[in-house]
Amino acid sequence: MPPERPAPGSAEDWLARAKGDLAIAEAPLPDGAFYEDLCFHAQQAAEKSLKAVYQCQEWKFRYTHDLEELISGLLKMGLDVPPEVVEADVLTSFAWEARYPGVAEPVGKEEYLEALYQAKTVLGWAENEIHRLSA
Repeated sequence: MPPERPAPGSAEDWLARAKGDLAIAEAPLPDGAFYEDLCFHAQQAAEKSLKAVYQCQEWKFRYTHDLEELISGLLKMGLDVPPEVVEADVLTSFAWEARYPGVAEPVGKEEYLEALYQAKTVLGWAENEIHRLSA
């Protein structure tokens, strides 16, 4: 495990990158592409949103794609994380497993739409939390 180090960028920078990933995740599926590719960006949107909350609080986090680890860390720091955000930890599998052939089952449209919903939920919560903490 690499040592913790301060992450560059402000909470707003991380949130902007999360929104960029969400925009890609919401794009129409191009010919020849896979829902797994869009789900990866949904996962990235959720991950960067959570890291934005860490940045806002000036808490360190490990560079990881594991949303469960990031959410658990927020909970341990005493932050109230709603159940629908905690449940988004399932997006972690889209960080790598779903993107490689033969490792996971193909992703269908319904699963993609659920991943998109979860990413939007995490991003919306993070954005509200950052505004609340910055006020």
